Amino acid sequence: MMTIDKRILNFLVITVLTLFTFWWTFFIFHKPFDFEVVLSVMLARFVASFLIYKDYSLSWSKVSQRTYLLKSVVYIVPFLLYAPFLHGRVSFSFMTSELFLYLFSINFLMYLYYFMRNRSGVSKTKQVVIFGAGKAGIKLESEYADSEYKVIYFIDDDKIIQNRSIDAVTVLSRENIKNKLKYKKAHLLVIAMPSSSKDKIKKIYEDMSEFFNEVQILPSMEDILSEKDFSTQLKDISVEDLLARHPKDLDKSKITSFIKNKTILITGAGGSIGSEIARQCKIFGAKKLILLDHSEFNLYSIVEELKEIELTPVMQSVVNVDALRETFKLHNPQIVIHAAAYKHVPLVESNISDGILNNIVGTKNVIDLSIEYGVEKFVMISTDKAVRPTNVMGTTKRICELYAQNSNGNGTDIVAVRFGNVLGSSGSVIPKFKSLIENGQNLCVTHPDITRYFMLIPEACELVLQAGAIGSGGEIFILDMGEPIKIVDLAQKMIDLSGRSGIEIEFSGLRPGEKLYEELLLDDTECKTDYESITVAKPTPYELTKLNDDIKELLSCDNQLEKLKEIVPEFNHQLN
Repeated sequence: MMTIDKRILNFLVITVLTLFTFWWTFFIFHKPFDFEVVLSVMLARFVASFLIYKDYSLSWSKVSQRTYLLKSVVYIVPFLLYAPFLHGRVSFSFMTSELFLYLFSINFLMYLYYFMRNRSGVSKTKQVVIFGAGKAGIKLESEYADSEYKVIYFIDDDKIIQNRSIDAVTVLSRENIKNKLKYKKAHLLVIAMPSSSKDKIKKIYEDMSEFFNEVQILPSMEDILSEKDFSTQLKDISVEDLLARHPKDLDKSKITSFIKNKTILITGAGGSIGSEIARQCKIFGAKKLILLDHSEFNLYSIVEELKEIELTPVMQSVVNVDALRETFKLHNPQIVIHAAAYKHVPLVESNISDGILNNIVGTKNVIDLSIEYGVEKFVMISTDKAVRPTNVMGTTKRICELYAQNSNGNGTDIVAVRFGNVLGSSGSVIPKFKSLIENGQNLCVTHPDITRYFMLIPEACELVLQAGAIGSGGEIFILDMGEPIKIVDLAQKMIDLSGRSGIEIEFSGLRPGEKLYEELLLDDTECKTDYESITVAKPTPYELTKLNDDIKELLSCDNQLEKLKEIVPEFNHQLN
């Protein structure tokens, strides 16, 4: 079927409407038809329409009341500028009458086309309510015109616009919409507030979700693709959206000054934390990245993703000190961020010697070489499981903290950053639950009372870099993780979000080395920093020569668990 170019169509509309409205105005004022006046005004309208307003890109099927207003303003302004040139040919009242007749006609045509195009031929089978009557919400409402969804209400907390209407859709308060939907749920709630905080999105969901069968949200402003319709970018609200905590005191200028134009070595660069650290270093202007990982696939994946920055992939284990030394010697990094570690508690419990070797010796190698090759700053990723550890993994990380804290000096600032679980990391509970739900299987939780701290990976990594930026050496920084969350509540929330029935929660009992709750501080002593999201743990002195001797003995002794308890007296091994 042949289609007419939008520019030609708009050209014809302007021509026909201008001729019609002038003819009618000449008739009303009993004036003879002045073709030169008509031609000059028509030319001004073409300029306004195509050069100023860009009518050729306007979709008449997706207009709004704002579109009508803007179109009127854009035509009035050229008229006011052009009217003096017509003085003597026609009166000002004549031109004003013609202009308003023209504006009425073109806006009437736009609305008629909108009404006919969008109110007929499409079966509206699903009701949608849009939370947010701002620009994003209005754009979404217009995009739904061609879909099966019928927008029945807007919701907005702004009392000024409540009980008013946008494109004949009423704006209601939360309480009013609850009363409207008390006995019959609407199909879909769309939260169209891309500039709002995650905390606000979470509160809206918790307040409104019971009145809808499905909830979707627009991504944040930085994630929205401007060239695409908003309706195609909507996503189901996820548990990450509800649990995410965005630090309010993120100092991007401080991070930039720390990272920009630096050569940075990242160990474990293919893992969940290491790969996000690499992405953030790219964002904050790193000169060169040395990405080190012993996993071929993980290293390949992050290298393929970060092609636009100068980087060198190094497939290496941090345990191999000779190969690691060559890497330091060749690339001379200014900053080292050490994310390589075995982190899975039950696996390390089953492979104690390998966990000790990879975590403790690997960390010791990277710290020693950082000092030897004059690295400016070394940042180690630690874990809340290092606090009063009940498992081997947490104990190895506590020994890494002790080594980092007591090795500081000799020109290299050495700091550690301690935080809890990150949402969506490989091997963590959320991807596991998602997989089980997709397969219609019950969710397994170890204990009804088990709790954990959670944070989004990008936010955790940004705070890691910020802690690294403010560290002067010897600190163990602690990230504010908010309140711990019960895993059983998390599981139930994920089941609810999935909309699937028949999935239940089962309890299996605590696994070896697992404890009911994690801590971020060994005791209540902490030092504040300039940032509320970052505090500093009380230092723990440990004579470095003795610690080195203890680590050597740990590697060769017959009872490694007893030696771990000797180095970390608070280690209370839980076999469960």
